[in-house]
Amino acid sequence: MPDEASGPAPFGPAVYPKAQVFNRFIAKFVDLLVVAAASLIAAPVGVMMGLTYVLIADGLSGGRSFGKRLIGLQTVIPQTQEVSGFRESVIRNFPFCLAFLAYQVPYIGWAIAGTIITFEGLLVIGNDRGLRLGDEVASTQVLDAGQLDLRD
Repeated sequence: MPDEASGPAPFGPAVYPKAQVFNRFIAKFVDLLVVAAASLIAAPVGVMMGLTYVLIADGLSGGRSFGKRLIGLQTVIPQTQEVSGFRESVIRNFPFCLAFLAYQVPYIGWAIAGTIITFEGLLVIGNDRGLRLGDEVASTQVLDAGQLDLRD
């Protein structure tokens, strides 16, 4: 029995509380406004610009997309106590990438995109650390900025 309890915890020795759900939704809404603006302003290249932003947004300076920077959140890797980079951002935002691509197809794509976004949102609400599917796969967590003592 002692062997079952041994070994490192999946997210290191400390468990960090989730960021406020409302703040996360506001930050994502701001990011979606950036994506929509890019898609409309520079069409047809804007769709690729929007897709690129969806994928790399959380890898920007300090693990903070524009929305997260505005609201005071940041994406971190609790296990290593580092901010997320572009690799983690692409992995964690892949479900939103699929939703963005599906949204380009009228009607059925809109329903698929809505389902993906709703599912991810419900995971944020229901998980005790606010982890959604992308966070689980990328081993990341969204925290209030400055909550984690990050390595230099």
